Amino acid sequence: MPDRALVIIGGPTASGKTDAGISLAKHFGTEVISADSRQFYRAMRIGTARPLEHELGGVKHYFLGHLELEETWSAGRFAREAEPVLQELLSKHGIAVLVGGSGLYIDALVKGLDPLPASDPRLRERLMRRIDAGGLTDLLHELERLDPATAARIDASNPHRVIRALEVCLLTGKPFSEQRTEASDRTDMRIVRIAMDVPREELYARIDARVDRMMDDGLAEEARTLLAHRTLNALQTVGYKELFAHFDGELELAAAIALVKQHSRNYAKRQVTWLRRDASWHWLSPTDHLAHIAHAEAQR
Repeated sequence: MPDRALVIIGGPTASGKTDAGISLAKHFGTEVISADSRQFYRAMRIGTARPLEHELGGVKHYFLGHLELEETWSAGRFAREAEPVLQELLSKHGIAVLVGGSGLYIDALVKGLDPLPASDPRLRERLMRRIDAGGLTDLLHELERLDPATAARIDASNPHRVIRALEVCLLTGKPFSEQRTEASDRTDMRIVRIAMDVPREELYARIDARVDRMMDDGLAEEARTLLAHRTLNALQTVGYKELFAHFDGELELAAAIALVKQHSRNYAKRQVTWLRRDASWHWLSPTDHLAHIAHAEAQR
């Protein structure tokens, strides 16, 4: 078994992943790679709860706020860009910490990706126009016809995922689900997975409190500055869509905030479901940093 190790901190939104990652990185004298695709975008700080510099405990983090709204990243692009960073950290420290709630991005770096076709800009533009004209329902119905297995499990509120799955079906003439494999972990390093174990009621309370803090910190003002860019893929996410509806006069502010909380809880539930599908995750309390360190040490 290689001496090198990658410790992955996973968990739902608001579960304490950032603090856990910082604690581990400090203990091992290494740095953190962020795999939270929502926090990649510089202009979306408040709505994605991206930590401020002083909240990082002096630990260097990669891939936080490094993209402009117009830029589009995929899991494959993330894996390609993160790989040299990972190799540098392993060479210097023998260990690296990966923190994130974006399961596909974690898998892309740890397991690799299936050889799916590259995106077709013209096809993607046509699919986006269909969403603009009638929402996601039309695309979901077509995906259900072409690939019922994927349609049954896909996040139906995530336009990017729906478009990509349908795009692969249309480009290849085969269901997206038939082109996915159960890839195994890479073997050039030891993989240690730690998931944040938070009781559901506590997690939901954390999420509600975080949304309230976001509003106090100026989320509505941040969303208003981004209103002109609302059609960009980066902004098709919880916290912004609901406030855009408020600005359109469709929702009272209180109703929009309630929806942000509800949709954040739904998102957290999907994240937990993704984690639970893989028995290699070791579930620990997010605040028991000594237990995190002990588990990582033992697995090394």
